[in-house]
Amino acid sequence: MKEKKSFPLQANKPLSRRSLFKGVSAGLVAGGLAGSPVASLAQKAKEKKPGVRKGRINQSVVSWCFSEHWSVEETCEHATKLGCKSIELIDSKHWPVLKKYGLTCAISGIPVDGAPFIKGFNNPEYHGWLIEATKQAIDESADFGCPNVIAFTGFSENFSLEEGAKNCIAGFKKVAKYAEKKGVTVCLEMLNSRDGTDPNKGHPGYQGDHTDYCMDILNAVGSPRVKLLFDIYHVQIMDGDVIRRVGECGDMIGHVHTAGNPGRGELDNKQEINYPPIMRALLKAGYNGFVGQEFIPTRDPVQGLTEAVELCDV
Repeated sequence: MKEKKSFPLQANKPLSRRSLFKGVSAGLVAGGLAGSPVASLAQKAKEKKPGVRKGRINQSVVSWCFSEHWSVEETCEHATKLGCKSIELIDSKHWPVLKKYGLTCAISGIPVDGAPFIKGFNNPEYHGWLIEATKQAIDESADFGCPNVIAFTGFSENFSLEEGAKNCIAGFKKVAKYAEKKGVTVCLEMLNSRDGTDPNKGHPGYQGDHTDYCMDILNAVGSPRVKLLFDIYHVQIMDGDVIRRVGECGDMIGHVHTAGNPGRGELDNKQEINYPPIMRALLKAGYNGFVGQEFIPTRDPVQGLTEAVELCDV
């Protein structure tokens, strides 16, 4: 009697995705199916490129989050590979590099010293230099084709909510006509004041820390060129009810930011915000602006950005 050959299972060698497709391709060729629909599907899956595929959401990369990992050139390279159209909140001196890669800047910062969200429009003592800085950013943005310029209420200091709102309205009205003339939108960002663990994650003392408060200011200004920067991460922390708020803010949303909560990390399953239906709510509201990926990487930034871009590509 001949001895039977045994074929031990290789339990310690899991089949990789690459090995699977190599095996499938070899089997298809051996079986004469290389030109069949099955082979075509296998080849398409193998050749799938990461990043944007549907393109209904215009995506942007927020530069400061990745500046510790990549140079400006590298950030542009990663953005273009993933199908993003913009690098934002980056010094205007770098805009020629963006242009070289066919990218725009979705929203510009303002040329001021220090953190720009501390001294804002709620204090009339700052209006002189702040309005001039905002106008300068509007001019540069108009020349380059950047659609938005960021703005802030500032920290409360000694101003009541009513006084702060009144001062913001007066200040924004002074720049509204100029923004309208230049075709650039000034976007007031709502920031959370709850997270005091890190200055990049929360801003205790910031006055415009609720969506309704910021919307009341914007509605009082009444300009199509002064709108809301709807930061989903900050809104989730302070107000929640994100999808309903997207609908309520509607065409007053001028720009959008993302990040995972808690922690302002990646948009993965370790955080609580469900991004795909929020993106669909933005589309339903008629939003056609940019969504800036503004999370702080806690692991491989390329992987994290790829995941975020694909998640928001609804």
